[in-house]
Formats: sequence, structure tokens, C-alpha cells
Amino acid sequence: MSAFHTAAAPFVEGLARREVRYQACTACGHAQTLARHACSRCGATALEWRRATGRGTVYSRTEVMRAPSQAYRALAPYTIVIVELDEGARLMGHGTPGLAIGDRVEAGFFDFDERTLLRFAPPGGDA
Repeated sequence: MSAFHTAAAPFVEGLARREVRYQACTACGHAQTLARHACSRCGATALEWRRATGRGTVYSRTEVMRAPSQAYRALAPYTIVIVELDEGARLMGHGTPGLAIGDRVEAGFFDFDERTLLRFAPPGGDA
């Protein structure tokens, strides 16, 4: 397993369990979603993985019309969003069509190509 996959293992394992996880710095409280070896705010190395509520606000969105690989062609066109989680970290995932910047969303999950992926939808919607 590569160093990236080893560092990201808690996040990927969380997806398989239908959980959104993020790293939290125990020194300053900063939340980050990418697997890192140090806090992106203060540089401390005391990080722990926590479970997020999965709720947040759409920060950015785009429509993917041309899939990046053959495997994802079956999904195109699809919506990709960056969501600012209520815990403060930003996370990219799929989004239901029609989401707009500023919309409140909650995480859902779907299995595709032997992976569990995120799909954000309005609260109570079908992610």
C-alpha cells in the first residue's frame, strides 16, 4: 500500500462504513479532510480522526460533462461539489443535480467500481 493510501486509510474505511471522517488537530482544533501528517494551520503533528455529522454547506460546484476515465463514463454528466462541513473542513464529493452554492446538504453514499463514494443531497433528499 502506498504512503498516500496508508495515510488516507481511516477516511476510506469510514466511507466503507458509511461515515464521513476528518482529521482534527489536538493542538489548535483545526479540522482538515485530506490525510496529512501535520496540521495545515499550526503545523502540530498531534492529529486524530473524528466522525463528522456529514452535514454542511455547498461551497463550490461544477458539472462534469466528460468523465476523467472510462470507468466514470457511466456517471457522466454528474455534479461535483465542495462542501464546507459543519465541523469546518471542506470536502469534495458528488452532488445531486441542481445543487447551488450556499445550499445546505447532508452526505449519502453509493458504491461504484468497487469503491464507496460520497454524494451530497439536500437534507431529507435522496443522496
